[in-house]
Amino acid sequence: MSGANRFLDTNIFAYALDAREGAKKSIAAELIVTLIRNKQAVVSYQVIQEFLNVAVRASVPGLGLDQGASHLQVIFSKLEIVSPSLKLYEEALALHAKYHFHWYDSLIVAAALEARCETLYTEDLQHGQIIDGLTIINPFL
Repeated sequence: MSGANRFLDTNIFAYALDAREGAKKSIAAELIVTLIRNKQAVVSYQVIQEFLNVAVRASVPGLGLDQGASHLQVIFSKLEIVSPSLKLYEEALALHAKYHFHWYDSLIVAAALEARCETLYTEDLQHGQIIDGLTIINPFL
């Protein structure tokens, strides 16, 4: 793995394009730009799939197919991407059993741990929680 050690959850990418979320939009966009510039950003295929699902459904105003396709080339192509694997699913199952996270949150945490990330940026989990050396940060607090 490279020096990338900051995992970004799907909500960060969605907020970065959501005009309804003024403060969150600014925070999310700046976080993405900073982590890309510093070559620290990590995502999983799950994050890309979830983001594209939001784009296809156009559930965020101003986000649609064109923006989804653009993000693939402009943003996601610059990030380290964790691939699905049996090991990832096994780790997610163990995390689900231990912490009682929702299944997809367990997969996100497992991917961040697999990439040896220090930080997971998300608003979906407990801010400040530490899981095997991975710190959960809600950047919108």
